[in-house]
Amino acid sequence: MSQPIPNPDACDYDVAVIGLGPTGATLANLLALDGLRVLVLERDQDIFALPRAVHFDAECMRVFQTIGLADTLLPNLFVGPGMKFVDAAGQLLIDWQRPTGVGPLGWCASYKFHQPDLERALRAQLANQPQIDVRLRHEAFALDQTANGVALRFEDTRTGKLGRATARYVVGCDGARSIVRRFMGTELDDLKSHERWVVVDVLLDTPRPDLGDYSIQYCDPERPGTYTRGPNNRRRWELMVMPGDDPSKLSSPEWLWDKLARWVSPADATLERSAVYTFHSVVAKGWRNERLLLAGDAAHQTPPFMGQGMAAGIRDASNLAWKLAAVIRGEADGALLDSYESERSPHVREFIETAVQLGAVIQTTPSPPAGPDAAGGETTRAIRHFVTPQPRLGEGAHLGPAQPLAGSIAAQPRLSDGRLLDDAVGYRFALVVSPSILHGDPGLAERAALTDIALIADGGAAVRAWFAEIGARAVLIRPDRYIHGVAHDEASVHALLSRAFAGLQTEHA
Repeated sequence: MSQPIPNPDACDYDVAVIGLGPTGATLANLLALDGLRVLVLERDQDIFALPRAVHFDAECMRVFQTIGLADTLLPNLFVGPGMKFVDAAGQLLIDWQRPTGVGPLGWCASYKFHQPDLERALRAQLANQPQIDVRLRHEAFALDQTANGVALRFEDTRTGKLGRATARYVVGCDGARSIVRRFMGTELDDLKSHERWVVVDVLLDTPRPDLGDYSIQYCDPERPGTYTRGPNNRRRWELMVMPGDDPSKLSSPEWLWDKLARWVSPADATLERSAVYTFHSVVAKGWRNERLLLAGDAAHQTPPFMGQGMAAGIRDASNLAWKLAAVIRGEADGALLDSYESERSPHVREFIETAVQLGAVIQTTPSPPAGPDAAGGETTRAIRHFVTPQPRLGEGAHLGPAQPLAGSIAAQPRLSDGRLLDDAVGYRFALVVSPSILHGDPGLAERAALTDIALIADGGAAVRAWFAEIGARAVLIRPDRYIHGVAHDEASVHALLSRAFAGLQTEHA
């Protein structure tokens, strides 16, 4: 793989990001934290004004915390209490409760949000970064790799004017029809789930507490469906397109109100938008071709039943950003970027496969009953089989699988001074150790400072409880908040640090 370019001035930009949706905007913000010069090309002028994604989790909120947006987002979020599964008669099959309090990652497990609010916040944050060059209504049409980078050609679609730029790396965050993926020649691995659903977003005009705060999966053979509460008065229903449905009527107000009649009517709600989607389940077979990379929907697409579509793109951005920065600054071999796919692809695949399985349960179809309550019993047993995935990263820039904790997301305890761990350490590697480790090796602090590692040596009761839980006395955490490795004494801490930074140069070559 390519080595870092000795002369950074050989290219106009360090990174070009194609697409300014949530994944691209998150990636650009993270790259800005490392001071990189970034070009962002976005084909549209304005943020899409209507909701698409409606859920993200604690790990995503932690990324937004790193960017500096947590306090901005919080007032417009709703904490989801969980998900219920009901049969055609409305009888409860399963109650999947989610904790509504702050969890081990420092945030709640489930947040409901309005996507335009998030995108506005991400773009506003970028506007404060002088080294980020955002060009709206600009569409890339050619990408040519050279020895030192990528030559981009693009069009300003407002004027028709053509432009050129060079970047050391290009990341395609340009969605399911990615032009970057096309230039890479990457094919998609089809996981064989492609179903058409109608998605309906509704604004309540009067309070409807009876609808509840839970997401509800309607395991109804006549028409499977989903209900999701959003923030404030926003509600969403997703209805499976069934054989015999007239495609010309699926988005008509008459058809929609007829199908929503069991829940809402024009007397108490307003249709905000509806769209017919085909939910896909695919993973790109290659996420990197030398200096071209993919993230978000360009790299993978999932049915919505786990609420992890956008979240997967945010994880991509978080995993990739610090690696790009390390390579561009010459701190790591270019082959470190291969660990992006090797870590993220199996992780996202587990979420997609679970969503496909869950969708198969929800998308029940009419069949003759084998006995009393047969269908309901089979559905209940199938749902009970599911658990929320907690996958570790695939093999890559960490010490797993030799260390079982390596490649898993680190906890974020609140420190003795009241700060959350990530706020205390900043956007870099962090070594969290018990005080006894530092007392036994006073030179550790100097070594950490020389390698720009944040050192937390007396985090307080919450850190001690975390160490007791995982059976460690030191944890090395990557900038994306995943565990690189753990240690148990002074000698193993030194070995951990030595292997970590030697590994950035050699383990992935």
